[in-house]
Amino acid sequence: MNFQQAVTQYQANPTREALRETAKALRAELTEAEKLRMLSGRAIGPTVRGVAKAGRVYNETPYPAGGCARLGIPDVNFADGPRGIVPGNSSSFPAAMARGASFDPELEARVGTAMAKEAAAQGANYYAGICINLLRNPRWGRAQESYGEDPFLLGKMGETLTKVMQENGIMACPKHYACNSIENMRFRVNVTLSDRALHEVYLPHFKKCVDAGAVSMMGAYNLLRGEQCCESHLLLTEILRDTWGFEGFTISDFLWGVRDARRAVGSGMDIEMPYTMHYRKLKKYLESGEIQMADIDQSVENIIKGQLQILPNWKPQDRSVVACKEHAALAREAAEKGTVLLKNDGILPLHPQSLSPTAQLAVIGRYADVANTGDHGSSNVYSPYVVTPYQGLCALYGAACVAKDDASDLNRTAALAKNSAYVLAVVGGDYKQEGEYVVPTQRELPFARKLGTGGDRRSLRLQQKDIRLLVKLAEANPNLIVMIQGGSAYLIDEWLYLAKGVLMSFYGGMEGGTALANLISGEVNPSGKLPFTVAAQEDDYPLFLFPEDGTEEIEYGYYHGYTLLDKAGKQAAYPFGFGLSYTSFALDSLAVEDAGGTLNVSVTVKNTGPMAGDEVVQVYAGSKNMSEDRPVKLLKGFARVSLSPGEERTVSVAVVKDDLRFYCPQSKSWVLDEAYTIYAGNNAENAMELSCGVILG
Repeated sequence: MNFQQAVTQYQANPTREALRETAKALRAELTEAEKLRMLSGRAIGPTVRGVAKAGRVYNETPYPAGGCARLGIPDVNFADGPRGIVPGNSSSFPAAMARGASFDPELEARVGTAMAKEAAAQGANYYAGICINLLRNPRWGRAQESYGEDPFLLGKMGETLTKVMQENGIMACPKHYACNSIENMRFRVNVTLSDRALHEVYLPHFKKCVDAGAVSMMGAYNLLRGEQCCESHLLLTEILRDTWGFEGFTISDFLWGVRDARRAVGSGMDIEMPYTMHYRKLKKYLESGEIQMADIDQSVENIIKGQLQILPNWKPQDRSVVACKEHAALAREAAEKGTVLLKNDGILPLHPQSLSPTAQLAVIGRYADVANTGDHGSSNVYSPYVVTPYQGLCALYGAACVAKDDASDLNRTAALAKNSAYVLAVVGGDYKQEGEYVVPTQRELPFARKLGTGGDRRSLRLQQKDIRLLVKLAEANPNLIVMIQGGSAYLIDEWLYLAKGVLMSFYGGMEGGTALANLISGEVNPSGKLPFTVAAQEDDYPLFLFPEDGTEEIEYGYYHGYTLLDKAGKQAAYPFGFGLSYTSFALDSLAVEDAGGTLNVSVTVKNTGPMAGDEVVQVYAGSKNMSEDRPVKLLKGFARVSLSPGEERTVSVAVVKDDLRFYCPQSKSWVLDEAYTIYAGNNAENAMELSCGVILG
């Protein structure tokens, strides 16, 4: 039997039992050496060629793993993300956090389809860009790679990207499994947590992706309860396979995910990436009896099972699809829908007639005319161009109506601001302040200096030089608008009074500047919603850990984000789900219908303002069972609706009853409480205003 024959056999009877039996039969055709080769990546050659050809240190071409040419078993050709396809010069979409702020799974499906085509066009059949780690504290340096703080939102966006990737023949890999939310100590931090926190808070989104058919999963660097995640029998076998029914293969996080090949293989880690390190000892361990051939066989079968399910859908794509005009337009749309308007004292929108060569808009700041699409680690996408804020505004208003200054000389900057009609300050972070943490002096990574340092954020506020700039600009010109670029929450109360308008743009991708111009001008109405909580104070977030704290262990609590503030009775500066518009909306007439396996929650939404726009209806559920510790409410559904001025529509959101269950550690099962309250609104705080009473579980 070869791979194509195995595909034919499985497709004739696509059941779980047939999948297992077909994989076992094909595995039996492999020699011992071929089996062992299947369990490792082979990234050294492509990495060397990438450095030589393009100065690229990471994933310039897909990284191969596994495969057996003799039997026609394809390589696993790895491409990273999630801003786009890392190999080549692909489309750079907005960072995942910005796409999470869209609250738009349909948009994410279209983004995923575009990325799948670009992956195939460059020879990839595997996408490891589904980052669904939970944002428990905005200090986390890689927050930009995920979709936010809420497990339901993470699950909805993650399962969407998983499905569309695999529908297009690209094996989907959610990551980093699990509890990976600290960057600077990622190689050694030990996370402890209760069973309820693990199953209800940190794992549901991974299960959603498995339920959506994900055929792969990447382990995490950190330890969980004293075990490396890539060597955790609890995560890789007991939960992933035995409980969730996962029928695919796992891969390690790169280089340091695996520490002991015996523990890793025995626990269910199938492929060591990006190349053979510890797994080169597997043959020796087999000979000594320290591992069993049954473990190797199982890993090989897991890989084949994943390939059999998805690779028959793979279709070649022409290279012209990479960074094509259609994908650029999609990147612009995603940036528009993901930008959050935090404040508007009537200054926005700035219609084109508001500006002239004698009444200019001054775009100021070190990011005013700089490509700033996110961190420079494994998620970096090398798109063929990036539209900066200044370039985007010039294209819309005309170059004569827009001036720029990089704020390197504050006196010069203030003079420009004083002589302009409006000022847009572009502030925030970049790859030096946040992102994947690579220490330039680390001997194991001689190329690290090219990647930049990144890491976790020491402060959740703007840098002092940005705040000094804003003070100077406000003194020179009262018409100040602030655009924040960054991966997650910034506390802005100390300077908020200086600005008449504030936009959170995250990292907007290759068309971020075009999107900004459309939003500033009113061509597009802002509609993004915060996928995280902006707390009133830094210590309103859970405890975080830095290397100098003197410990390598941290407990992840049951509460974080809006659930933590709800429980403590505190208000956020900006609640989860918050976002303003140039129009206004009214939500009314909440009703709930029990439809068996779902609760159909309907809300009447009316556009009560002067402009067409989008609103996001958010549905939360709170348990009425007071005998157990429960969150006040949890997001359980949402829907995006577009309305013209004066238009009214009834929006229906289906809440799956199984999503209302809580984990019972004693029985290791999921239970419904006796009664729930359903809430609806357009953020996590005002949803409490539309309580509808009790629903029986």
